[in-house]
Amino acid sequence: MAPSSLAARHKRSEERRVLAGTLVGTTIEWYDFFIFAQLTATLLSPLFLEPLSESNPGLGQILAFAMIGISFLFRPLGAIVAGHLGDKYGRKRILVATLIMMGIATALIGLLPTYAQIGIGAPILLVLLRIIQGFSAGGEWGGAALMAVEHAPEGKRGYFGAYPQIGVPIGMILATGMLYILRTTLTTEQFSSWGWRIPFLLSVVLIVVGYMIRKAVEESPVFKQLSLRKASEHTPLKQLFQTNAKEVVQAALIFISNNAAGYLVIAFFISYTTKVLEMPVAPVLLATIIGAVGWLIFTLVGGWLSDIIGRRTTFVIGYAIVFIWMIPMFMLIDTGSVFLYGLSVFILTTGLGLSYGPQSAMYAEMFPAHIRYSGISIGYAMGAILGGAFAATVAQILLEKTGNSISIAIYIMVLTVISIAAVLWVGETRGRNLHVEDVDPELQAAHDAAQRDLNDH
Repeated sequence: MAPSSLAARHKRSEERRVLAGTLVGTTIEWYDFFIFAQLTATLLSPLFLEPLSESNPGLGQILAFAMIGISFLFRPLGAIVAGHLGDKYGRKRILVATLIMMGIATALIGLLPTYAQIGIGAPILLVLLRIIQGFSAGGEWGGAALMAVEHAPEGKRGYFGAYPQIGVPIGMILATGMLYILRTTLTTEQFSSWGWRIPFLLSVVLIVVGYMIRKAVEESPVFKQLSLRKASEHTPLKQLFQTNAKEVVQAALIFISNNAAGYLVIAFFISYTTKVLEMPVAPVLLATIIGAVGWLIFTLVGGWLSDIIGRRTTFVIGYAIVFIWMIPMFMLIDTGSVFLYGLSVFILTTGLGLSYGPQSAMYAEMFPAHIRYSGISIGYAMGAILGGAFAATVAQILLEKTGNSISIAIYIMVLTVISIAAVLWVGETRGRNLHVEDVDPELQAAHDAAQRDLNDH
């Protein structure tokens, strides 16, 4: 076989490994994260906030949702640490480390004693493990996004970048599906007593699978160029805030609407439909899974479409759907029909997907290579704090204060206007150069050949 054919074959094989590695890793990370979010909506409040849950269920639910938000506050720290190390030492190492950290914290939640067993120590330990989860999640996304986008062929960055993005809906499908199986096979007493621990403990198996797949992925080609130019000896975090602070703010604002609306689907809707509207839990979980399938499909479509019509246009279309659909969606959900609930969430996910699929590519194109991991990770983490961190908490407070779900719709619509403005502020990024300049082509070719020989043997 000709050398050029061998090189092309190797490249395609590596691209498949990269897509599998970023997809599996983010799926496992978000499975871990969503298991907690969904159990918070239905069970963890009485288990870990027992006295308050009994005396004031509404306030207990608000504080339970706040536990979701607490972990988001530590995402920027995880993003700063992982971004700094990832820009200095490589994307791959940090991805493996964050995956293991998330898995350990999740498994330990499955082993925690409840409030009835150790009192106030139970919620304290739970919060500490949530902090570790938040720290890990803060560093995970940026590395996965860059591994996908920086390996992508020219003209396919949006599509490749959508693969780590669909880890979110797939993780949600796994988490919700696991809860659905347990809810329909165990009695309420069995699930409340010990069944809720099973999804957390299963994380150990998933982490082993994800670790093996990620270890087989090569380092990002852009980081290899950085290594050749010795750019990794710089201080990327300091440079980021000196030269690209505006882009960090833009990235954060672009994300807030998608993340806030997403966390209504992930956490708030399950609590609202089962506790306020008194829908049965199992059908609601099944309808949520259907919504997550829509999120998966339209995230891939969003990434692919952004390679054709541009990142900005795809984002704006997605956010326009979210804005227009908000009030009709809540009106349909408030009918109490499980079918209309599922339909409403599925339509919402068309907008969520179109405004999520292009994100990896757009963010990568906003930052220069030597500070890219730090820039996109911190921007993403800050957007998550302003958007999804306390979205379920805010939604619950608005519901308690107004007694009307339309107030929640208006809250998301305001965030959507802000995100659309941020997208327009950035402008179109498709086609921007991602690679490192001033690298000797002969040195680059020799380095790549040596790397291929090492992988073959």
